[in-house]
Formats: sequence, structure tokens, C-alpha cells
Amino acid sequence: MTNRILTHEQIQHIIKRIAYQIYEVNVNEKEIIVAGIAGGGVLFAKKVAKMLEKITDADITFCKIEMDKQNPLKSGVSASIPEEDYRNRSIVLIDDVLNSGTTLIYGVHHFLKTPIKQLRTAVLVNRNHKKYPIKADYKGISLSTSLNEHIKVEFKTKDDAVYLE
Repeated sequence: MTNRILTHEQIQHIIKRIAYQIYEVNVNEKEIIVAGIAGGGVLFAKKVAKMLEKITDADITFCKIEMDKQNPLKSGVSASIPEEDYRNRSIVLIDDVLNSGTTLIYGVHHFLKTPIKQLRTAVLVNRNHKKYPIKADYKGISLSTSLNEHIKVEFKTKDDAVYLE
């Protein structure tokens, strides 16, 4: 059974709210790095970055984070921009769903190898099944779900949605 838990309009509101929260923390920054984790995180991060560009004069630099989500330790983590482009900068690491915390913690670990100004995390859906001590600084919604349930995020033109399956 599939239940729609977020509509397109609700997701747009969340994107706007998260962008303003990011702006509040980075109000004095000249540049903000928005890093999306490959997959749904990239799509969500691009939407947040686009909203940030509307509300701040800071330069918004987009970065894609690649990793094997099943085994990030083996495959390693890579960024689409060189290390010198995010050194001593403010970074927001974004994913669509925070489930166990594996992808988020490995994404954070990647950035912590370099001196940075600050690092925050954002997710659309926080499922509360963490196996790592990581949290989302900005989150759309928190859901208490069973491990058997699945969150499906769809980003489509004018029809974004989140489903609980």
C-alpha cells in the first residue's frame, strides 16, 4: 500500500523554509557550498540551491557528492568540485532521506578531511533509524516508520511527491 505523505506544494514550502534557515545561519557569507548526495539528494539540493539564489547575494556553488551507498567505505567518496573550492567555506550537505545515516556520515567525513568554516546537513525526510550519531540540522519532516516501510521520493516537474510504501 502506497500513501502520499508530501504533496508538491508541501515540498515547495519545505524547500523555501530550509533555504531561509540556511540563509539565516550564513547571512554574512559571501559563498555557500550546497553539496547534494548522488541520487535524490542531488535533485533536492539543486532545488534548495535555486531558492537560495533568490534570497541571498552570496554565491551559491553546487557540488555533487558521489559514493556507493551500499559500501561507501570501499568505494570512497568524491566531490564534483576540487578541494580548494570548498576549503574554509560554509557547506550544506543535502540528501533526500535520512534513514540509517550511512550516506550522510560518509559525506560529512569527506568534508572533514579539509579545513572548512562550517558544515550543516539537510534532509527532506528524517526516518529516525540511525545507526550513526548524525542528525539533520534542517529537515522537512520526521517520520517514525518501521524498518519494513520504504520512503519513495519523486522529483518531477510540478509534481514532486513523497510516498510511504
